[in-house]
Amino acid sequence: MIEESLEFAAYGTLLGVSAGVSPGPLSTLVISHTLQHGAKEGMKVAVSPILTDLPIIAVGLLLFTNLSDLNMALGLVSFVGFLFVSLLAWQSVTFQPVEIEFDAVAPRSFTKGILVNFLSPNPYVFWLGVGVPIVLDAHQAGLVPPIVFALCFFVLIIASKGLLAVLVGKSRGLLKGAAYIWVMRGLGLLLFGFALKLLYDGLIRLKLIE
Repeated sequence: MIEESLEFAAYGTLLGVSAGVSPGPLSTLVISHTLQHGAKEGMKVAVSPILTDLPIIAVGLLLFTNLSDLNMALGLVSFVGFLFVSLLAWQSVTFQPVEIEFDAVAPRSFTKGILVNFLSPNPYVFWLGVGVPIVLDAHQAGLVPPIVFALCFFVLIIASKGLLAVLVGKSRGLLKGAAYIWVMRGLGLLLFGFALKLLYDGLIRLKLIE
């Protein structure tokens, strides 16, 4: 079980860091609120996934565990996960700095973070196409691996977005710096590797390969 827990910890870490620093509605909100109101407000946005994602996970687990042919369903979903993670990987590899527009209004950072993440399609596609199938896979090895995966994911996505807020607060040039661009491209290559694993798992589940 230790080996399986380490494996799923690695998955959670990779996906959490990638989701934490990749461009998207929530990251944009973290950056804009940090630049307008300071790192503290950006960090309030960063913690919103812990509230918005849990109901999505619960619904996903309920849907999948009530299917008559779970293996086939997870096989088909693996292809969705492959496409979604491949898209994230491509966006990371081709990442270019963008200008952030500001709104001169009261922060309400935590509330906005919850609304933006809850109304964005990304958490739904991620958890239904990638996250929940991984949790179900991990559960086959025992109770600990899925918990380890979820903890690593949430800790790393919140920590990554929080660190992004701190760094942006200290250096506004970070978003256009070469280091950030190359970090994004490196994560993109890792995500491509993970996407191929999802594709392989889907082919195995559907018994298209052995």
